[in-house]
Amino acid sequence: MPSALVTGATGLLGRQVYKAFTDAGWQTTGTGFSRASGPIRKLDIQDEEAVRQLVDEVKPQVIVHCAADRQPDSCTKNPEAAHRLNVTATAHLAQLAAEHGSFLIYISTDYVFPGVAGHAPYKATDKPQPTNVYGQTKLDGEKAVLAAYPSPHSSVVLRVPVLYGPAEQNKESAVNILMDALYKSQTEKVKMDDWAIRYPTNVEDVARVCVDIAKYYTAAAAAATTKQEGLPRILHITSEDRMTKYEICKVFADIMGLPIDGVVPDKDGGKPGPDGTLRPYDTHLDTSDLKKLGIDVATVDFVAWWRRRMGAFRH
Repeated sequence: MPSALVTGATGLLGRQVYKAFTDAGWQTTGTGFSRASGPIRKLDIQDEEAVRQLVDEVKPQVIVHCAADRQPDSCTKNPEAAHRLNVTATAHLAQLAAEHGSFLIYISTDYVFPGVAGHAPYKATDKPQPTNVYGQTKLDGEKAVLAAYPSPHSSVVLRVPVLYGPAEQNKESAVNILMDALYKSQTEKVKMDDWAIRYPTNVEDVARVCVDIAKYYTAAAAAATTKQEGLPRILHITSEDRMTKYEICKVFADIMGLPIDGVVPDKDGGKPGPDGTLRPYDTHLDTSDLKKLGIDVATVDFVAWWRRRMGAFRH
């Protein structure tokens, strides 16, 4: 039975990655911190000795590194803390993974790109130029992962856009939380961004792709063919659902049969928000490299998933 280690397995994406590997027949170890319980091991990813002990114990064939501070405003407020978690801890984990010969999938973000109008979709080979601390720390994490491995097939950076899916609390996702904003708008006005383009992608699809990548790359390594040397080091996965946050609220309003009047569209984007975080306009990702590997990049239908989730079916 192949073995996998998933960091951040108590988070929105990590939970689904842990489930996907387990369901695929892998012996899966998940780690979390503040919410770790049950089979999920409590681990401070910044504790280098504790991480080393766990990797020595588990000896994973594959590591999927989901743990991160993925909140742009939090990273802007606490850049040093964001660097310790997103860069320093990542660099240490990558070094350990390389020492053990583990294949590492590092979850990164579309926010490594500037998102200038007319530049998207971004290919993996396009030059990153983050507009905020979050994007910069994730880019620095990418560099640490790629630098740790001398062999080109031993690690992959997987960039993802804004995510949604099964959540313990809506605040786990910048998409799910918009349902709360819609409810709030029923009693008071809620200002909502209607400038930046987003491509909400379901965590279940990303998790499936992680399993497929792990299978493909570990099989290539085991075959020891020259083909493995040409495998891409950076991959992109995204849905093609193109919406602003305001447009997502409109979709939610239609699904729930609620008025949208209380949500006020804000088209005055392109400048730092209240916390000083500058968000890009359009960081749509190009998924052609995954397609070339024969990995399915199809994603669930946004509206259909939310109808099922909310039990909002129409006859």
